Amino acid sequence: MAQDKVRVAFIGCGHLANQVHYPSLASFEDVELVACCDLVAERREETARRFGIPRAYADYRQMIEETAPEAVYAILRPHHLFDPLLWVIQQGLPAFLEKPPGVTLGQTRSLANLAEKHGSLTMVGFNRRFIPLLVECRRRVEGRGPVIQAVATFYKHMLDQPQYYDGAVDLLTTDVIHCLDTLRWLCGEVERVVSDVSWHYADYPSGFNALLRFQGGAVGHLLNSYKVGKRVHTFELHARGISAFVDPDSMAHIYADDGTVEEVLDTREVAGSDEFRVYYGFTAESRHFIDCVKEGCLPQTHLGDAVRMMELVDRIYHSQM
Repeated sequence: MAQDKVRVAFIGCGHLANQVHYPSLASFEDVELVACCDLVAERREETARRFGIPRAYADYRQMIEETAPEAVYAILRPHHLFDPLLWVIQQGLPAFLEKPPGVTLGQTRSLANLAEKHGSLTMVGFNRRFIPLLVECRRRVEGRGPVIQAVATFYKHMLDQPQYYDGAVDLLTTDVIHCLDTLRWLCGEVERVVSDVSWHYADYPSGFNALLRFQGGAVGHLLNSYKVGKRVHTFELHARGISAFVDPDSMAHIYADDGTVEEVLDTREVAGSDEFRVYYGFTAESRHFIDCVKEGCLPQTHLGDAVRMMELVDRIYHSQM
């Protein structure tokens, strides 16, 4: 791309977009936010004012036709995403979307096929791959050899609370999928799955636990429940003679050689920032997407890759003990 700045238009002015995506893009010298779009006038006008965006729209088609962006962010509720994203892809534009990549595997596969047909570079926001602390721990562990075992835990306290989006998308697809993507990123493609899906204290699936065997021989453990004491989201990485225990919100402990090597890494120090969007990987994932747009290459977490994630979601539901 010859231009110094990538022109980006934004569909969606909600909380997550304003918390992490707009400020990440606004921090890049090689990005120009040319327009934003939201059906709620107050939200789009406030977002435009906050980030110095010159034009705000209620209609995403009009926005894109009038501002001619070089990339589009579509940060919407999962069940509202398909039609706008489909239209953006059909224009051949690079598109960034949040997870999940679709409400169903069928939706995701359709979008991936159309992205390939229309030459649209896509990226799904699986930000855990880009958390600086987790990236650094993976680098150190894999310095001793490939990961042979990994654990992803995701606990939350959601007693007497409705599902996200009032149940429009199940919890595994919309939230726990982060753990599955991280395990795939650490261990490779899944060969076998054995799972347990629980309905504790809810009239919907509220806990997902799985044992995963990867093609390279590694083993992954998914541990999840939404009806327990508090939010705990941690990871373990184990290789030959080395282990890392990672809490991306605070720190990681690395042990090697029977404990003769011990390191404690602070998540903010590794990221070089106290800002949540930076130390939790959101800024780095946007950096990756913008770099891919400029270079014309496919991002790591493109829609084609996300199809395999949604296939794994289905396998967990259909591989119960």
